[in-house]
Amino acid sequence: MADKARNRTIKVDYLARVEGEGRLNVRVQDGKVLEARLEIFEPPRFFEAFLRGRACSEVADITARICGICPVAYQMSALHAVEAALGLEVGGQLRALRRLLYCGEWIESHTLHVFMLHAPDFLGCESVVPLAKAHPEIVTQGLALKKAGNAIVTLLGGREIHPINVKLGGFYRLPRRDAMRALHAQLLEARSMAEAAVRWVAGFEFPDFSRDYTYVALRHPDEYPFCEGRLVSNRGLDIPISAYEQHFAERHVRHSNALYASLLEDGHELPYFVGPMARFNLNFDRLPPAVQALAEEVGLAGGCHNPFQSIVVRSLETLYAVDEALRIIEDFDPNGQACLPVKMRAGSGSGCTEAPRGILYHSYELAEDGTLNKARIIPPTSQNQWSIERDLETLVPALLELPEEDMRRRCEQAIRNYDPCISCATHFLKLNIEHEERA
Repeated sequence: MADKARNRTIKVDYLARVEGEGRLNVRVQDGKVLEARLEIFEPPRFFEAFLRGRACSEVADITARICGICPVAYQMSALHAVEAALGLEVGGQLRALRRLLYCGEWIESHTLHVFMLHAPDFLGCESVVPLAKAHPEIVTQGLALKKAGNAIVTLLGGREIHPINVKLGGFYRLPRRDAMRALHAQLLEARSMAEAAVRWVAGFEFPDFSRDYTYVALRHPDEYPFCEGRLVSNRGLDIPISAYEQHFAERHVRHSNALYASLLEDGHELPYFVGPMARFNLNFDRLPPAVQALAEEVGLAGGCHNPFQSIVVRSLETLYAVDEALRIIEDFDPNGQACLPVKMRAGSGSGCTEAPRGILYHSYELAEDGTLNKARIIPPTSQNQWSIERDLETLVPALLELPEEDMRRRCEQAIRNYDPCISCATHFLKLNIEHEERA
């Protein structure tokens, strides 16, 4: 039986995702992983193709439909890219309000992941349903915290999903002062829930796991990053967003219909890690003192390099997003302008913002009348795909003596560490193990 345990094919079927559908296939021989593949098999969606020929004023509404969980991220990256091509810089309160909208999406997405999708892994629950029965007060708090994020997106974006109030140069309209005051009161209540969530998840039992990761994230001179900054890494990368395509590549691999992203370094293609852990490790000094103090309290002041602890980092980012939202609301002037004037011209531009799951890159080429000649979109999921596979290659050998059900759970959990998308996290995986005997 020991030999059989050391020679296996692990198949995880229907790893469903918002950006695609996939499965996991791992082949093991003599206790060593020969191959770990995250196979993405959903057909291409062709957003880049049907953006061509459309007016650049439509880009925010079209790209928002790419994802129902991160529509704001797609809108913000798209707007930054088009505005760069048009030579338009959105600053002042309009910039702050876009940042506030992004806070809402982080709160929504992180809270959904932490309470509904990832916490059951640590508490021995198959899903949030038994978790709600065992810990109803916890799930109730999670829903209330998520509701605060929804309220931000609804107020600034016009509706909870696929916002319709953002446009080139700003917004179609600004919120009323009384609505912002009501939102401020709701966020004050949510803050204590966010702080409690950090301490709650920090008490989970985490597998002892880490690798020598290459982290990539935006870094801003003064702020924890949302929409602006330079692209940096813990290996010395420090480039403007406009240089992204000179340092990162995408390629087709046989086992995936999604493009495979890599970092180019000294003529080699390398995996890299984007998302909350990358932001946290590269921008800890940009967090406000209260969040830094709580990170120190839960043992993460020196950084976090265990992806199983990413649930703690997401909770810390949720608290940050609540505090940042409160700050922006307190400075709000309802008499400001809703939008800057926009003048069309030919040009090219790129934008990169921090979606909840990591950097989301857009680039566009515009004709004289503002129609799109070319579009390129690189989501965080494809950028993390290689890193997920590397994690599984490292993790699986230590799991070979476990019962099949326990192996399945740990592989699921390792994938969910990245929160690659909502479908991936909520669909439980089927695991088939074929014993592979040597000839």
